[in-house]
This record gives sequence, C-alpha cells and structure tokens, in this order.
Amino acid sequence: MISFEMLSEDNVNEVWELEKRCFDDPWELKAFTSELENKISVYFAARDEESGRIVGYAGVWLMYDCADITNIAVDPDFRREGLGGKMLELLTDVSRERGMESITLEVRASNAPAIALYEKYGFKECGLRKRYYKNNEDALLMTKSL
Repeated sequence: MISFEMLSEDNVNEVWELEKRCFDDPWELKAFTSELENKISVYFAARDEESGRIVGYAGVWLMYDCADITNIAVDPDFRREGLGGKMLELLTDVSRERGMESITLEVRASNAPAIALYEKYGFKECGLRKRYYKNNEDALLMTKSL
C-alpha cells in the first residue's frame, strides 16, 4: 500500500536519494530544501507502507492562475503500477482546489512512457523548448485546462 505525505524536513533526504536513482542529471539537495520554503510550491512524497521507503514524489508550482509541474519521479521498482498517474491526479486536484485554470509541464522529447502518461490524463502538446536539458535534448511543453 502507498501513502502520500507532504515534502518535509523529515523526508527531504529520502526524496533526494530517489531523485538520484531516477535521473541522470538530478537536482541538488539544496533545490529540494529550498522548495520547503517556497510559498508557491506543493510537493508530495509517496511512501511504500510495507518497506517504509519513499518510492515516488511529485511537485507543482502554483502561480497566478496556472500550475507548473516541476517533477514527477517513481522508483524504478515501482513503475508501471499506476503510481505516476496517482501523483499526477494529486497535483491536478490541488491545482484545481487552489483556483488554477490550467496546468503545464515540460518532458524530455525522448521520454515516450511519460508522454503517454500525460496524454492519458488529458495533457496536450503545445510547444517545444529547444535544447532545454543539459544534454541539449528538447523538451515538449504540455498543458491541460482545469
């Protein structure tokens, strides 16, 4: 069973360790600790109750009337079990509850599984950010009306 909790000082190091397992170019720990003080950010961590481990996290910035998903990560051992979708729904719900009219995200153009997930939840491609990532890979910009 998976439970969800807010990003906090108690779990930020575990979230950062997951970040390093999931991404070739991970955020620094300071990026996560600064989100604890960021008034426009909301981050959830997903904890596997059986093992006690953080197995996913997701974050969003709530700005004016548009939410921007900053990250979604799922432990490789827990992928393809619906956790990414559940976290995407959490971010969408909190964005809608806070009065956002739309929600956007960037995704690596080569990340077909993530693109398929976002499309399944109603996101549409609306732009391209050339050489957005450190390895010069393009990012697709996707959006969804709330």
